[in-house]
Amino acid sequence: MTPLAQALLNPRRIALIGASADEGRLTARPQRYLRRHGYTGDLLPVNPRAAEVLGERAYASIDDIPGDIDFAYILLGTDNVEAQVAACAARGIPLACVLADGFAEAGPEGAALQARVLAAAKSGGMRLLGPNSMGVVNANARTALTTNAALEAETLPAGRVALISQSGSMMGALLSRGAARGLGFSHLIGTGNEADLTAGEIASLALDDPDVDVVCLFLEAIRAPDQMAAAAAKSHRLGKPIVALKLGRSPFGAELANSHTGALAGSDAAADAFFRANGILRVTMLEALLELPLLVAGRRPAARTHRGVGVMTTTGGGGALAVDALGVLGIEAKKPDAVASAKLEAAKLPHHARLLDMTLAGTRPDRVMAGLDALRSAGDTDLALVVVGSSAQFRPKDAVGGVVEAAKIPGKPIAAFLAPQAEASLRMLAEAGIAAFRTPEGAADAIRAFCDWRAPVAAPAISAPAVTLAAEPDEADARTLFAALGLASDSQVMQDEPPAGLRYPVALKILSPDLAHKTEVGGVALHIADAVALRDAAAAMRARVSAAAPDARITGMLVQPMAKGLAEAILGFRRDPEVGPVVLLGAGGVLSELHRDIALRLAPVSLDEAHAMIGEVRAMKPLTGWRNLPKGDLDALAQAIVAVSALAAVPAVAEAEINPLIVGRPGEGVTVADAWVVRA
Repeated sequence: MTPLAQALLNPRRIALIGASADEGRLTARPQRYLRRHGYTGDLLPVNPRAAEVLGERAYASIDDIPGDIDFAYILLGTDNVEAQVAACAARGIPLACVLADGFAEAGPEGAALQARVLAAAKSGGMRLLGPNSMGVVNANARTALTTNAALEAETLPAGRVALISQSGSMMGALLSRGAARGLGFSHLIGTGNEADLTAGEIASLALDDPDVDVVCLFLEAIRAPDQMAAAAAKSHRLGKPIVALKLGRSPFGAELANSHTGALAGSDAAADAFFRANGILRVTMLEALLELPLLVAGRRPAARTHRGVGVMTTTGGGGALAVDALGVLGIEAKKPDAVASAKLEAAKLPHHARLLDMTLAGTRPDRVMAGLDALRSAGDTDLALVVVGSSAQFRPKDAVGGVVEAAKIPGKPIAAFLAPQAEASLRMLAEAGIAAFRTPEGAADAIRAFCDWRAPVAAPAISAPAVTLAAEPDEADARTLFAALGLASDSQVMQDEPPAGLRYPVALKILSPDLAHKTEVGGVALHIADAVALRDAAAAMRARVSAAAPDARITGMLVQPMAKGLAEAILGFRRDPEVGPVVLLGAGGVLSELHRDIALRLAPVSLDEAHAMIGEVRAMKPLTGWRNLPKGDLDALAQAIVAVSALAAVPAVAEAEINPLIVGRPGEGVTVADAWVVRA
C-alpha cells in the first residue's frame, strides 16, 4: 500500500484540529465515533483551550504533537482553514481533510479561497481531501473518522464494497440502508469539492486494497475524467468492477449538483457515454447502487450480452411486475430455450411461458434448485431472476433457502426481487452474496446496468487533421473545416450577384458568425429556380435578416444546389465540460432538438463504433431496408461519423455541427446541407 493509500484508507495516528470537548457538538463527533466503533490507533485532538478532550490529551497546535501524523482532519470554520492547511503542510503531514464548506461551491470568492488552500497544501507536498468532506470510514479497521450522524449507530457493519461519495450526507444514508439489509462497506469516503484528491484517484487507491471487491461511486459531477478512466482501466485489469450513480439526469438535477459542488456539469448523455466507454456500470437508483455490487463481484463483463433474463416466481403478480419493469428498460424475460425446456421437463416443471411459475409446483429447495439450474442453462439469457412472494416474509428459510443453495453452483448470476417487506430473507440473501431487491424497478435498473456492462473501449489512434479556422467562423468556414475532414460540399459564397455555373434549383443562406439558427431570422431560402430569382431572394434575405438581427455581422451569402436523399441526420461534435470530446448522431432537421433521437460516444470513434451509433438512432432504421424501404448509404454515414470525431485532435474547435447531413442511396454518399463551427 502506498503512503498516500495508507494515510487515506487506514491512518493510525490522526490529528483532530478543532476537536470539541463538548460531546454534543458536531466537531466532537469524529473522536466519539472513532472510540465508539473500536479504533485502536492514536487520536491527537488539537484545541488551544483544553488540556484534555473527551479523555484524550489535547495539544494547543499541530506543532506541539510529537511524532509522525498520518491524517489531519480540520474541523474549524472556513476562515481558519487556510492557515491550518499551511501548518499541516509545513509539519510534513501526508494528508489533510477539510470539513468546512464555503469554497468553490460558494462562488468566485470561495473558489479563490479554495485555490489558495490547495496551493498551501502543495507547498509542503501534502494531499488534500475536500473541502466540504465528511471524512473517511474504514469499517474493517474500525476507523470512523467522520462527522456523519449515521455513525451514532451501535454497530459498523463491514463488507467488501468501497463507497466513494461526493455527497457526505449520502455516505451515511447508504451506510444505514445497507446495514438494514445486512450489507456492509469496507470504506466510505466523502470527497466533497475534490480540490485535490478526486473520486477517480481515490477509486484507484481503493482498488488496490485486498479487502475491496467492488467500488461504488455516488457522483454529482465527473471531475478529472482521465483519472476516472485510469481507475476504470485498473478495475478491469483487477476484475474489481466500478458501479456509479451520477446525478444530473435532468436539467434541474444538473443545476443543483453544480451549486452543491462548484463543478461544471456536462450533458447526461455525455456522462453515459463516458461510463460506457470505460466499462463502469451506471445505475439510476439508490437500491441498485446498494445491491448491484453483489451481482458483479468477482465477474467481468461478457463479450456479448443477450439482454435477456430467465424469471422464476412464486407470485404471479410479482413476477409480472418484474417482467414489466425489465421490459421498460429493454430487457426481455425469455421463454426457456430448448436446453432449458428439456431440463424443466425432466424436473416436471412448467416450461412454456416467460415466467417459471412455482406457485403450484412448490418451493422446496430441490425444486427451486432444479428450476434455477434449468434457467441458467439457457443460451440466450444473461442471468436468472427469482421473484419471491409472501413466504419471504414469514418463512425465510423455506422461501430463499433453495436460492441460496443454487447460487453456490457456478454459473450465471442469480438476483432476487422480494415482493413483501422481508428483512430476514434480505439478510439471508446478502450473507450468501446474492443481490436482492425491494422493488421491481430497482431490480430492473441493476439488471439493465449489468446487461449494458462491457469492457473498456480504447480510443482509436488518430492524427490531427490539417485545418485552419477563422477567428470568427461563419458557415463557409465550417464547410471548409468539414471538407478538410473529407466531407466536401458543393457550395459557393456570393454577395449580391449570383455566381456563374450554378446548378439550379439552389438553396440560399445568410452567412454570419453570429447566427447559429438561420431559419429563425429568415436567413434560408429554398428551391430557387434561376439567377433572376436568386438575385431577388438575396436582396430580400438581407433585408429580413437586418430587421430580425440588426446587430449580426453579415459576411455574405452561401449558395448550394438543392440536395436530395433518403434521410436527414444531425452529426455533431463538442467538448463536454465534464468528459471532454464527444460525437453525436441523431435525427436531423429543425426538429432534432425536440425528438432527442440520438446516439453519443466519446470521440474519436472507430468505424465499428460508428456503425453501432447508427443502429441506436431510431430514425436511421428505415435506411437498413426496413419493411422494404430503400437502403441508405450507411457506410458513408459511418465514415462521416469517424471523420467528425477526429475533431477531438483539433483543440481550436469547441463545437461543430452538420444539420442536416443528407444520406443518399448506397454509393451516393452523404451531403452537407448546413454546417456550423464554434472556436474554443
